Amino acid sequence: MIVAEAVGRALAACGAGTVFGVVGSGNFHVTNALVASGSPFVAARHEGGAATMADAYARMSGRAGVVTVHQGPGLTNAMTGLTEAAKSRTPLIVLAGEATEAQSNFHIDQAGLATAVGAAALRVTSARAAVEQVVEAYRVAVEERRTVLLNLPLGVQSAAYDGPQDVPALVARLLAAGPPSGFPAAKEPAGSEVGALVQALEAARRPVFIAGRGARHARRELEELAERTGALLATSAVAKGLFRGSPWDLDVSGGFATPLAAELIRAADLVVAWGCALNMWTTRHGSLISPGARAAKVDLDAAALKTHVPADVGVVGDVAEVARKVAAQVAAGPGYRTPALAGRIRAEGRWQAVPYEDESGGGRIDPRTLTIGLDALLPAERIVSVDSGNFMGYPSMLLDVPDEGGFCFTQAFQSVGLGLATAIGAAVARPDRLPVAALGDGGALMGLAELETVVRLGLPMVIVVYDDEAYGAEVHHFGPHGHPLDTVTFPPADLAAIARGHGLAAVTVTRAEDLAGVAEWLNGPRDRPLLVHAKVTGERGSWWLEEAFKGH
Repeated sequence: MIVAEAVGRALAACGAGTVFGVVGSGNFHVTNALVASGSPFVAARHEGGAATMADAYARMSGRAGVVTVHQGPGLTNAMTGLTEAAKSRTPLIVLAGEATEAQSNFHIDQAGLATAVGAAALRVTSARAAVEQVVEAYRVAVEERRTVLLNLPLGVQSAAYDGPQDVPALVARLLAAGPPSGFPAAKEPAGSEVGALVQALEAARRPVFIAGRGARHARRELEELAERTGALLATSAVAKGLFRGSPWDLDVSGGFATPLAAELIRAADLVVAWGCALNMWTTRHGSLISPGARAAKVDLDAAALKTHVPADVGVVGDVAEVARKVAAQVAAGPGYRTPALAGRIRAEGRWQAVPYEDESGGGRIDPRTLTIGLDALLPAERIVSVDSGNFMGYPSMLLDVPDEGGFCFTQAFQSVGLGLATAIGAAVARPDRLPVAALGDGGALMGLAELETVVRLGLPMVIVVYDDEAYGAEVHHFGPHGHPLDTVTFPPADLAAIARGHGLAAVTVTRAEDLAGVAEWLNGPRDRPLLVHAKVTGERGSWWLEEAFKGH
């Protein structure tokens, strides 16, 4: 057994699920070893797509993601997806061949690339310690919630493995032994910190909870505490759907917030962020936190308590555990909740209930009309993945999802072009749900190669392209100031024909009646994925754009 084979067996024994990648000579043997050890492999058409697929798979499956790439250009191709994962604190392991000889055309500072974007860089350095080093990388990814580049030098990969031959047994012993020295131990929430949060909640008359990605496992605990304290419930974008079904659910806070949600959050006298950084997107550049309001934060990362909106009250600990401890101590009170407010939330709490003037016409459909129509047609058990761009607010707010497992939002880096790959990774993680990819025309064309992957995998995916024939964000940001827009506008492209050429079914939508083609596909065998080429109106920016550009 060579080292590359031992590495693949070790990572599979750690619990690696589906592996994504593009295989070259530098990662051929390690990938085959993963497959031979029982890890399914999805071949992407571009390493950037593979990295994002693995990121989305990790978010939606609850398992560490794994992506495998060739040395040099294989890694550089994956860097945008790797950056998104690192910024999102996704537990992700990137296996990359490494050319260590300076004269090799493949040689680059791979560790430097990884650390520059916030990932951890580790390396397999010897034939004897290879399995131990794989387990270390797995621990860093899972326990520290890090994206980890595990460099595999070509010379070490090809050497004979010099450790115990029963790799799964060795991995089991290493995992059972617990974290090695240098790993942070899980911190018990300090009693004084918990007590301070209890006091803040008892003093509050209008508390609002905003749950982020770090709270996606804690719905029951947060709802029980909110019931006891009378708090209203909201989420950051990445946790959309967490409180779906609660009569006190305000949905997403920030640029995507409904007018009612923005009003109620602004009126709060205490905002408690649970596993949520309260960044500029979640708070509309801080405007949703009123000057007289107090902010509390609960997070595993102590540094998060002072970033963006600094916490007046901070608790370091797991969200579910802290919520349980607080609920056991806090006095019950009505808080923000009244029958009248419950009625307002029922009547105004979803974007579908917010009136608008339909601007469809001239061969184009209003994106709001399009999205509301799709929401009514698509089955409730869906998993929605959204790309970046001017269009992104429409599917993010007008497509409902059943719970926190129904929305995959790879937007920490806000790169255009990750949406289709995101949808593929999410679909592999949740095959029980209809995958829906929402893309702009720019992002769709950037990720075009992965249409073949969707067809090859047989995914019954609905791909909706909001086509305004432009990079719409730039059009609406610079156009009102009289700047020329030739660099960000494009002639029409027949995206439906492109989709059919890849083996998809396709329908072009320019008016609400054209959605009948989507209904026909949904009622059929769904034996091919469907691309919905929606020619949308583009006369104005989406409602969240003005807020978004305040940060630029």
